[in-house]
Amino acid sequence: MQESNWAGNHAYAADAVLAPRTVDEVREAVAGASRVKALGSRHCFNAIADAPGGTLLDLRALDVPVAIGDGTVTVGGSARYGDFAEQLHAAGFALPNLASLPHITVVGSVATGTHGSGRRQPGLASVVSAVELVTADGGLRTFTRADPEFPGLAVGLGALGVVTRLTLDVVPAFDVRQDVFDGLPWEAAYRHFDEIEDAGYSVSLFTNWVNDAIDQVWVKSRTDAFTERRELFGAVPADGPRHPAHAAGVAAGNCTPQQGVPGPWHERLPHFALAFTPSVGDELQSEYFVPYEHATAAIAAVRELAGLVAPVLLVSEIRAIAGDELWLSPSHGGDRVGLHFTWQPRQPEVEAVLPVLEERLAPFGARPHWGKLFHDVRGEYPRLPDFRELAASLDPGGKFRNPFLDRHVFGG
Repeated sequence: MQESNWAGNHAYAADAVLAPRTVDEVREAVAGASRVKALGSRHCFNAIADAPGGTLLDLRALDVPVAIGDGTVTVGGSARYGDFAEQLHAAGFALPNLASLPHITVVGSVATGTHGSGRRQPGLASVVSAVELVTADGGLRTFTRADPEFPGLAVGLGALGVVTRLTLDVVPAFDVRQDVFDGLPWEAAYRHFDEIEDAGYSVSLFTNWVNDAIDQVWVKSRTDAFTERRELFGAVPADGPRHPAHAAGVAAGNCTPQQGVPGPWHERLPHFALAFTPSVGDELQSEYFVPYEHATAAIAAVRELAGLVAPVLLVSEIRAIAGDELWLSPSHGGDRVGLHFTWQPRQPEVEAVLPVLEERLAPFGARPHWGKLFHDVRGEYPRLPDFRELAASLDPGGKFRNPFLDRHVFGG
């Protein structure tokens, strides 16, 4: 059976799939391959991780133990956030942010610039302090923040080598409560956007774009910095658990606990629980990042396309992400707002919508999520030339390149 990604919308075109169990086996496989890419949880919705005619390394069997140090945790290329979060919490530590899904690998999340939510919380790659990389010749190198090229390595798109270990900065463990509000009026969202984004540690707005109000606002608050709210600018507390796609009739059974019940950071910051199928299941995803100062204008622009977007949509999420200085991060150079689209599994119809959506968002400098469906890269990356130079130095033969990277990153 042909290998495919998590969503089943992309069939890999590699000639071989290997499952190395040790770092040495990774090195041997890379050294012997003409074209090679690594696979983690396969949660990318495009061909960024494919190696047509080459070799895929399925890292799920890679055996690298979790190592918790003084203010850091080191994990291997196969580690998913949900695999070690409880161990980290038991040791008294936490990661400051998590993505919506604990099911995805740390390495893949970091490499594609994936993020959580929070106006003052940068993307997941921002806590990376060291990268162990298998290079094109099978060599093993470790880069740290002391290296001048380090800002280009974390969000590396798989174009620089195979990452076998990452070291992440951690913080003291903390508890979070999750409160959901229904029915935020659009005008209130425009007028009070900053205050809404500041209402908690992590805030997400869910909409289908066509309803008279934003369907839900999820506010995740640290229990040591919680403010009781009877309403949120016209939105009222939900009368029960909610799924992000509640308006589409999806039950909340696979979501993390809500209604103000406190719990550890790793059981509240994700939207979905590790033990269940993430998100809706059968779906496609896209996401675009606009500078924070353009957020309400970009939201209004998408609302003008509601009639085009809604027929193929399950739900959209709006959330803020703090800026960083990582070269190919979607939040490089300043705070961003992510406009996320969870689509129905109807790829031809979705792909017909994307160019129109991107054209409408182009005036706001929108950047796409590297691991999700998009038509073309429009947003500017000032350090892209430096990234290309770094890739040429680490991979002069282009062993880790593929048609996706050639089109969207290297301009080939």
